[in-house]
Amino acid sequence: QGLEVVSVKVLLIPNYARKDAVAGARSLAEWLDGQGVEVQWAHDKKLYPDKVVDTTGVGLAVSFGGDGTLLRAAKIVGYSEIPLVGISYGHLGFLTCAGPDDVIETVGDALEHRMHASHRATLDISVDFKAPDGVIFSKRRFALNDLSLTHGVRGDMIVFDVAVSGHHVDTLRGDGFVVATATGSTGYALAAGGPIVTPEFKGMVCVPVAPHTILARAFLTSSTDVVELKINPERDPERLFFADGQPIVAEGARPVRATVRRGPGDLILLDRSSKSFYQSVSRVFYGRDKD
Repeated sequence: QGLEVVSVKVLLIPNYARKDAVAGARSLAEWLDGQGVEVQWAHDKKLYPDKVVDTTGVGLAVSFGGDGTLLRAAKIVGYSEIPLVGISYGHLGFLTCAGPDDVIETVGDALEHRMHASHRATLDISVDFKAPDGVIFSKRRFALNDLSLTHGVRGDMIVFDVAVSGHHVDTLRGDGFVVATATGSTGYALAAGGPIVTPEFKGMVCVPVAPHTILARAFLTSSTDVVELKINPERDPERLFFADGQPIVAEGARPVRATVRRGPGDLILLDRSSKSFYQSVSRVFYGRDKD
């Protein structure tokens, strides 16, 4: 008996470096084809780094890998609010909701709207660059987890100003700064000393990285705030901005400012229940199995 929902196109996004993940995606593709569901494959990013995935008509995206593959899938669907299911073939799998043995059951439930939808806030990032001729231009990026500012390969201390919605917070010296979503609170922000935040929180988590002061602390913003990180001209070492761990660069130009706000669309992450987040927190960070 076929699925009740057969008009949805399903986008498969495997980690092509893992044979088991690709095999799992192929098995699902065969099953979906038998159900009359159209399948689309995302390309191998390593082979075609500049190719864009067309999501026109896609109603469900499925990632096969770890959290890194899911972050790639999130970037592909962007602010479109196409639901996303993560199948874990990685080591951590904090954001994924099922394993290799549950692929068909999980995707079938997703297509028939039997999964819990967790609406995750995203980030809209704009980074200003200064070209050698003095011209300022910008690049925009999507992020599900975070925007981070770090020092370059020389390890020099960086000096930068932090402002929220036009209000100057502090001039910091240190290794960098992280602006994370609630989803990203369990990533780089947590490693830098920030709190674990429920996915229902729609603001941003702001965490200094190794600040050269004992006074700097992590803080939370509202969902409508705008965070600005501006490189202070007092020092001009190498520094880098990253969106979900991917560098935001412009050849020959230096980054001077990043502006971060909540994205215009959430990521709809499908899982088994509203308790999935806390079960994952218990399993990953407190070393406890599910009850």
